[in-house]
Amino acid sequence: MYYYVVALVVFGLDQLSKRLIVNGMEIGQSIPLINGVFHLTSHRNRGAAFGILQDQRIFFIVITLLVIAAIIYYLQKLKRDNVLVSSALALILGGAVGNFVDRLLHGEVVDFLDFALINFPIFNIADSAIVIGVGLMMLDTIREMKREKGR
Repeated sequence: MYYYVVALVVFGLDQLSKRLIVNGMEIGQSIPLINGVFHLTSHRNRGAAFGILQDQRIFFIVITLLVIAAIIYYLQKLKRDNVLVSSALALILGGAVGNFVDRLLHGEVVDFLDFALINFPIFNIADSAIVIGVGLMMLDTIREMKREKGR
Protein backbone atom coordinates (compact mmCIF):
# COMPACT_ATOMS: atom_id res chain seq x y z
CA MET A 1 0.00 0.00 0.00
CA TYR A 2 2.96 2.31 0.59
CA TYR A 3 3.47 2.55 -3.16
CA TYR A 4 0.21 4.44 -3.57
CA VAL A 5 1.47 6.93 -0.97
CA VAL A 6 4.72 7.29 -2.94
CA ALA A 7 2.73 7.82 -6.15
CA LEU A 8 0.52 10.39 -4.42
CA VAL A 9 3.55 12.30 -3.08
CA VAL A 10 5.14 12.35 -6.55
CA PHE A 11 1.85 13.53 -8.06
CA GLY A 12 1.41 16.22 -5.40
CA LEU A 13 4.94 17.59 -5.72
CA ASP A 14 4.65 17.55 -9.50
CA GLN A 15 1.35 19.41 -9.59
CA LEU A 16 2.40 21.91 -6.91
CA SER A 17 5.65 22.72 -8.70
CA LYS A 18 3.86 23.13 -12.03
CA ARG A 19 1.26 25.48 -10.52
CA LEU A 20 4.04 27.58 -8.98
CA ILE A 21 5.69 27.86 -12.40
CA VAL A 22 2.43 28.65 -14.23
CA ASN A 23 1.42 31.27 -11.66
CA GLY A 24 4.86 32.80 -11.14
CA MET A 25 6.56 32.82 -14.52
CA GLU A 26 5.85 33.77 -18.11
CA ILE A 27 6.32 31.11 -20.78
CA GLY A 28 9.94 31.29 -21.91
CA GLN A 29 11.08 33.10 -18.77
CA SER A 30 14.23 31.59 -17.28
CA ILE A 31 15.60 32.03 -13.77
CA PRO A 32 19.19 30.85 -13.31
CA LEU A 33 19.64 28.92 -10.06
CA ILE A 34 23.23 28.07 -11.01
CA ASN A 35 24.00 30.47 -13.84
CA GLY A 36 24.71 28.67 -17.10
CA VAL A 37 24.24 25.27 -15.46
CA PHE A 38 20.74 24.86 -14.02
CA HIS A 39 17.77 27.16 -14.59
CA LEU A 40 14.05 27.20 -13.95
CA THR A 41 12.62 27.83 -17.42
CA SER A 42 8.87 27.98 -18.01
CA HIS A 43 8.07 25.82 -21.02
CA ARG A 44 5.02 23.97 -22.39
CA ASN A 45 5.15 20.67 -24.24
CA ARG A 46 2.28 19.34 -26.36
CA GLY A 47 4.21 16.19 -27.23
CA ALA A 48 6.43 13.61 -25.58
CA ALA A 49 10.08 13.56 -24.59
CA PHE A 50 12.29 15.74 -26.79
CA GLY A 51 9.14 17.31 -28.26
CA ILE A 52 8.22 14.32 -30.43
CA LEU A 53 4.59 13.61 -31.42
CA GLN A 54 3.45 17.19 -30.95
CA ASP A 55 -0.31 17.81 -30.65
CA GLN A 56 -1.23 14.13 -30.26
CA ARG A 57 -3.27 14.76 -27.09
CA ILE A 58 -5.84 11.96 -27.54
CA PHE A 59 -3.09 9.45 -28.32
CA PHE A 60 -1.23 10.37 -25.12
CA ILE A 61 -4.39 10.30 -23.01
CA VAL A 62 -5.32 6.81 -24.23
CA ILE A 63 -1.78 5.42 -23.90
CA THR A 64 -1.36 6.93 -20.43
CA LEU A 65 -4.68 5.50 -19.24
CA LEU A 66 -3.57 2.06 -20.43
CA VAL A 67 -0.20 2.43 -18.68
CA ILE A 68 -1.83 3.62 -15.44
CA ALA A 69 -4.29 0.71 -15.50
CA ALA A 70 -1.49 -1.78 -16.18
CA ILE A 71 0.64 -0.41 -13.33
CA ILE A 72 -2.24 -0.53 -10.86
CA TYR A 73 -3.07 -4.09 -11.95
CA TYR A 74 0.56 -5.16 -11.66
CA LEU A 75 0.95 -3.51 -8.23
CA GLN A 76 -2.00 -5.55 -6.99
CA LYS A 77 -0.49 -8.80 -8.30
CA LEU A 78 3.10 -8.06 -7.24
CA LYS A 79 4.67 -9.91 -4.34
CA ARG A 80 4.87 -7.56 -1.39
CA ASP A 81 8.52 -8.37 -0.75
CA ASN A 82 9.73 -6.86 -4.03
CA VAL A 83 10.35 -3.36 -2.71
CA LEU A 84 12.49 -2.27 -5.66
CA VAL A 85 9.86 -3.05 -8.30
CA SER A 86 7.04 -1.68 -6.13
CA SER A 87 8.96 1.56 -5.62
CA ALA A 88 9.78 1.79 -9.32
CA LEU A 89 6.15 1.31 -10.32
CA ALA A 90 5.03 3.83 -7.70
CA LEU A 91 7.36 6.47 -9.15
CA ILE A 92 6.22 5.71 -12.70
CA LEU A 93 2.56 5.80 -11.61
CA GLY A 94 2.90 9.16 -9.84
CA GLY A 95 4.72 10.67 -12.80
CA ALA A 96 2.31 9.26 -15.36
CA VAL A 97 -0.70 10.60 -13.47
CA GLY A 98 0.98 14.01 -13.09
CA ASN A 99 1.58 14.44 -16.81
CA PHE A 100 -1.80 12.86 -17.61
CA VAL A 101 -3.64 15.50 -15.57
CA ASP A 102 -1.78 18.27 -17.41
CA ARG A 103 -2.65 16.83 -20.82
CA LEU A 104 -6.26 16.16 -19.87
CA LEU A 105 -6.97 19.56 -18.31
CA HIS A 106 -4.67 21.85 -20.29
CA GLY A 107 -3.72 20.01 -23.48
CA GLU A 108 -0.04 20.39 -22.65
CA VAL A 109 2.54 19.53 -20.01
CA VAL A 110 4.34 22.18 -17.97
CA ASP A 111 8.13 21.70 -18.02
CA PHE A 112 10.60 23.84 -16.08
CA LEU A 113 13.76 21.96 -15.01
CA ASP A 114 16.46 23.13 -17.40
CA PHE A 115 20.04 21.84 -17.39
CA ALA A 116 21.35 24.65 -19.57
CA LEU A 117 24.97 23.47 -19.35
CA ILE A 118 24.35 20.37 -21.45
CA ASN A 119 21.45 21.74 -23.51
CA PHE A 120 19.20 18.92 -22.27
CA PRO A 121 15.43 19.10 -22.97
CA ILE A 122 13.46 20.91 -20.28
CA PHE A 123 11.50 18.51 -18.05
CA ASN A 124 9.48 18.32 -14.83
CA ILE A 125 9.18 16.32 -11.60
CA ALA A 126 6.82 13.77 -13.20
CA ASP A 127 9.35 13.11 -15.95
CA SER A 128 12.09 12.68 -13.34
CA ALA A 129 10.01 10.19 -11.36
CA ILE A 130 9.26 8.18 -14.51
CA VAL A 131 12.93 8.04 -15.52
CA ILE A 132 14.04 7.05 -12.01
CA GLY A 133 11.29 4.40 -11.91
CA VAL A 134 12.36 2.95 -15.26
CA GLY A 135 15.98 2.97 -14.06
CA LEU A 136 14.98 1.01 -10.95
CA MET A 137 13.10 -1.48 -13.14
CA MET A 138 16.21 -1.93 -15.27
CA LEU A 139 18.30 -2.43 -12.13
CA ASP A 140 15.88 -5.10 -10.93
CA THR A 141 16.01 -6.83 -14.32
CA ILE A 142 19.82 -6.90 -14.25
CA ARG A 143 19.75 -8.18 -10.68
CA GLU A 144 17.32 -10.95 -11.65
CA MET A 145 19.43 -11.92 -14.67
CA LYS A 146 22.51 -12.25 -12.45
CA ARG A 147 20.53 -14.27 -9.93
CA GLU A 148 19.26 -16.62 -12.68
CA LYS A 149 22.74 -16.96 -14.16
CA GLY A 150 24.11 -17.92 -10.75
CA ARG A 151 21.69 -20.84 -10.36
